[in-house]
Amino acid sequence: VQLQASGGGLVQAGGSLRLSCAASGRTFSNYVMGWFRQAPGKEREYVAAISRLGGTSDYANSVKGRFTISRDNAKNTVYLEMNSLKPEDTAVYYCAASGALGVVTVTGPSQYSNWGQGTQVTVSS
Repeated sequence: VQLQASGGGLVQAGGSLRLSCAASGRTFSNYVMGWFRQAPGKEREYVAAISRLGGTSDYANSVKGRFTISRDNAKNTVYLEMNSLKPEDTAVYYCAASGALGVVTVTGPSQYSNWGQGTQVTVSS
């Protein structure tokens, strides 16, 4: 599956952004979808994941209550709604697809086989 992320930009602290990730090539609903982020000089960090049919989601503690992951399997798209943004949310955000079996959500980057190109999110203070 090929992934194309979009929706990043520059926003003031406290603002909101909605990221999208469009998938193509294979049956989208076969994949657990996740969002990760990487800030300059830091390792890639798990943000959120959503199960194949969208019934279960999981979040990193740092974004819980502020970010919402969702998916529309009819549109082959996963979203990340980000509210109450903080300067520490500044990073390149990546969407990823995991075909791992026997799991509802996936938090480890090594379990994701397909990655989008990333979209920059910058939060100014």
